[in-house]
Formats: sequence, structure tokens, C-alpha cells
Amino acid sequence: MSDTSPLLYMEGVHKRFVLHLQNQTVLDVLRDFSLRVLPGECVRLSGPSGMGKSTALKLAFGNYQASAGRIDMRAADGTMVDITRANPREIVQLRASAVGYVSQFLRVIPRVAAIDVVAEPLLERGPDGNPRMESAAARAEAARWLDRLRIPQSLWQLPPATFSGGEQQRINIARSFIRTRPLLLLDEPTASLDPLNTATVIELILAARAQGVGIVGIFHDPEVAAAVASRSVAMQAPSP
Repeated sequence: MSDTSPLLYMEGVHKRFVLHLQNQTVLDVLRDFSLRVLPGECVRLSGPSGMGKSTALKLAFGNYQASAGRIDMRAADGTMVDITRANPREIVQLRASAVGYVSQFLRVIPRVAAIDVVAEPLLERGPDGNPRMESAAARAEAARWLDRLRIPQSLWQLPPATFSGGEQQRINIARSFIRTRPLLLLDEPTASLDPLNTATVIELILAARAQGVGIVGIFHDPEVAAAVASRSVAMQAPSP
């Protein structure tokens, strides 16, 4: 498969929520949304809050089930998998090898040390059933990322649930970037960061693009968007 083939292709995607506790109120959050992402480009989803930007990322990652439409993602073997029809096992395999996701919130197992949270993607089993990296090597690589993102060494053995919002976001970023995947979904990755760490994340995004990683991101900071995005897709509220 050539590099002109998409890593992600969303066509006619619709997402509807039914609020069962509010008289079955129906909310059309996304309607007839389409997106094509190629290797090495960073597509910014732009527009005011409530336009479905985060929903589009969650649909692509398989956190939400689309109400209609098709979402094709390129798997590690080059085949395209339709997320809307994939079973849970296929979704897990895609997350392990094809797509990373930096959400606005860090969700981890309680009481697990920050260094182990970051190292975990390197310990996942490969297609041969063996860990991708030995534990000691994975923790050493995690330490390098924690240091790069300025997490004090005194925090490395503590669970991230005790950290500040900015520290949790940097753990989230380290965990998602530590292992290169062809596609990255970024939901406001610099929202809680100071200027110095924001500059580091910009460097990481540009380095990923240079390696051929395709990126879909929500960047409300216009300076960050200008620095990393190759094009922008304006999101609009669904028509009534």
C-alpha cells in the first residue's frame, strides 16, 4: 500500500445520542461527516465547542459507535478495517498497533506508578505473542520520556491520579508518543501546559509528522495550530 493511501477514512458519519433520562431527547451531534487523513499530515478539526470535534475523535478510536456511516482505518498489515463493524478484539488490536489517542483526561488503573503507566505500551504483546520490549528496557525508555516532558523524578513512582492537570496531561502525551503508531488522535494536547512544555509537544508532533505519522487534532491555541497543522477542517453544527 502506497503512502498516498489514507490511514483514516470517515465517510457520511453520523452520531446521535438519545437521552433516556430526559424524555428520550435526541441529540444529533455529528451528521454526514467525512474526513481523509494521509501519512505525514496533521489535520486540525476547528470550530466552536459543541460542533462534534471530540466526538469525531472518539468515533475514530472506537470509544463511540457511529449511528451511520463508515470509518475505515489502516491496520498494521495494510488492510482497511471498518471501525463501525469491527468487533472488540479488532478494536483492541488497532489500538495496540495502528492508532494512539491523547484525550483531555488521563484514565489509568489506580495505584499504578507513573513510570509504569508510560511504559505499558512497550510491554504489550506483539503478533508473535511475546512482549515488544523487556520490562527493564521499557521502564528506561519511559524514564527518558518523563524527563523530556519535565515530570520530576520524585513523581515517577507515584500514581498519576495524584498529579496536577498539567502533569497528568504530560503523562498522557508520553504514554501515547512512546511507541510510534501510524495514526495519532490528539484532543487539545496542550490545553493544560505551560509555554515550555507546549513547545516540547509541538516538537513531538512535528517529529511524528516527519516520520510519516498521520495526525488528527483539536488545537484551540491558534499558535499551536499554526505550528503543527498542515490543513484545517471546519466543523459545523448539524442542520435541524
